[in-house]
Amino acid sequence: MKPILAALLVAAVALNATAQRSFFSEERDGTRLANQPAPSSEFAFTRGIFTSGFQNLPGPGNSAWRDWPESDVHFIEGVSRLTTVDIDIESYALRFDDPRIFERPWLYALEVGTWLLTPEEASNLREYLLRGGFLVIDDFHGSYQWSGFERGMRMVFPDRPIVDIEPGHEIMSIMYDLGQDRQIAGNLALGAGVTYEHDGYNPEWKGIYDDQGRLMVMINHNMDLGDAWELADEPWYPEELTSTAYRFGVNYVVYSMTH
Repeated sequence: MKPILAALLVAAVALNATAQRSFFSEERDGTRLANQPAPSSEFAFTRGIFTSGFQNLPGPGNSAWRDWPESDVHFIEGVSRLTTVDIDIESYALRFDDPRIFERPWLYALEVGTWLLTPEEASNLREYLLRGGFLVIDDFHGSYQWSGFERGMRMVFPDRPIVDIEPGHEIMSIMYDLGQDRQIAGNLALGAGVTYEHDGYNPEWKGIYDDQGRLMVMINHNMDLGDAWELADEPWYPEELTSTAYRFGVNYVVYSMTH
């Protein structure tokens, strides 16, 4: 890539990231979020907002926003480059009880080991998923955080089992053929010289299906795709992990758009 073109690309990404930072950092009382513009494309990367057991902030101050906005910016660029999906250049965020989630084919939520769903959020999220929505769960680790996640998810689906995603499932090959033997580690784990956090030693891919066998909830346990996207430009973060995280994310997008 020519130096001038490369510089322009970096500047464009930086400008987009700055705009997204200001979008959320100016107001954390929900006003800005309520007035965000509608997506201009077929697909929009949309984060689910929820109250966390760590903090009661509705937006990026919550621990669930640690990798924002770089993670979103980098992943959106990747989807745009690697697929023909008409993806919006902006990332968005909606509360689970917001009726606008029904306009989005994809929701992304992380640090769900401490989420505190209200009955209204659980009910709206359940209706969204049963109508064809798709939820990606990411960046939570170990048995304690699993317990917190499962407690919230049981409010959404009291009777639907959480099951292992079999290696031959379509979502593992819909665009990229992916194995399930590589743990995508976050920056905290790698900083400590390991790939796991807490007692989450092994990566797990789990899901929840609807009555027709469609995968509604894709659960990445003991992994951190968001950090791998966020740190794509950092020389110290393993390129192999970033590439793998992109492939999983792209498969999830394509599955959500075709099912």
